Amino acid sequence: MPKPKRKAPPRRQDDHRARVLFSDFEVGLSRAVLDSNPRHARALEMLGQALTRVGRHNEALEADLRLANLRPKDPVAFYNLACSYSNLENLDAAFEALRRAFDLGYRDYRHMLRDPDLENVRRDRRFKTLLDKKWGKRQP
Repeated sequence: MPKPKRKAPPRRQDDHRARVLFSDFEVGLSRAVLDSNPRHARALEMLGQALTRVGRHNEALEADLRLANLRPKDPVAFYNLACSYSNLENLDAAFEALRRAFDLGYRDYRHMLRDPDLENVRRDRRFKTLLDKKWGKRQP
């Protein structure tokens, strides 16, 4: 008796298309919420993340700037802002936003080391200097 055939795993192209569709849905949903409440912080955060996932970095930066202005004491807002600047290769602004995130209490060291949005920042020698200044030899 022949063995039943296994279903092939989804192709990467299908996975990519699904991620794009989901991100487009999140962009639309976030914008609908923001149309009724332009100061809705969670919608701004979702919008910035969704736009980043689909490579619309200039628009993501706009959302992250709005969120940082709305939440000037939120370390995650400034971390996301640093990521947007990094994606756009504006490293001076990225480091300024990252320093602000640290000053406000951002602590997710391991995430910073693997976050693809900070790839440009990590290539810069200032990144190690910034980490040494923040954590010194006690780096997690």
